[in-house]
Amino acid sequence: QVQLVESGGGLVQPGGSLRLSCTASGTMFSIYSVGWYRQAPGKQRELVARMSNGGITNYADSVKGRFTISRDNAKKTTYLQMNSLKPEDTAVYYCNLSGNYWGQGTQVTVSS
Repeated sequence: QVQLVESGGGLVQPGGSLRLSCTASGTMFSIYSVGWYRQAPGKQRELVARMSNGGITNYADSVKGRFTISRDNAKKTTYLQMNSLKPEDTAVYYCNLSGNYWGQGTQVTVSS
């Protein structure tokens, strides 16, 4: 059974930083792409960042230069480092593996 467990969300002030983690179990990891998506209230889920199994990354324009996706294949974990956070980054963040598997989501709230 494939599981993706996320952690690291929370409440942060504008300009602050958070690092999200997502650890997989029950599946191979290194051969798959990983991604982070987010969904704000009343909006569709959108891609934030993605990394291929070869390390190629792409980012939503709204987070370029502020967010960084990374992966540790030995730990079957992907990370999303989020800097210079803005109120509009507030959303539930989900990790994705291979386009098929989803984490449970972790809330990120950016507010003063």
